[in-house]
Amino acid sequence: MKLHELKYTEGSKKDTTRVGRGMASGKGKTSTRGHKGQNSRSGGGVRPGFEGGQTPLFRRLPKIGFTNIFQKEYVIINLEKLQTLKTDLVNHDTLFEAKIIKKKNVLIKILGNGKVTKKLTVKVNKVSKSAEEAIKAAGGSIEVI
Repeated sequence: MKLHELKYTEGSKKDTTRVGRGMASGKGKTSTRGHKGQNSRSGGGVRPGFEGGQTPLFRRLPKIGFTNIFQKEYVIINLEKLQTLKTDLVNHDTLFEAKIIKKKNVLIKILGNGKVTKKLTVKVNKVSKSAEEAIKAAGGSIEVI
């Protein structure tokens, strides 16, 4: 069997209905749009969320909260993830190469969930107290960037 000999299985593919191709087709004249009205005309119909002139739901509900433009979002990494690294240096580059973080230019915070047995040199944006104690107890060092 070759690529040009491949065929769809019988009944797996339906032909698209071609409307407006003459009265004999059964889908001619109004092309299944009915007679007159907004939806029968080109460009007709209403936008998504339109409720026929009634005040739409998004305007009936109150506005709550706000977005703090000064908020900093940190990527959180636990000590158990650092234990899986092959290198002793922990920074943005090594975490990116190990596919623990997806982007290089993110803020990183290390949390103390898990245990560290090897000596690590950590260079990240933030470290929790429990993580700091665990890293220093293992003989490692921390530098907050």
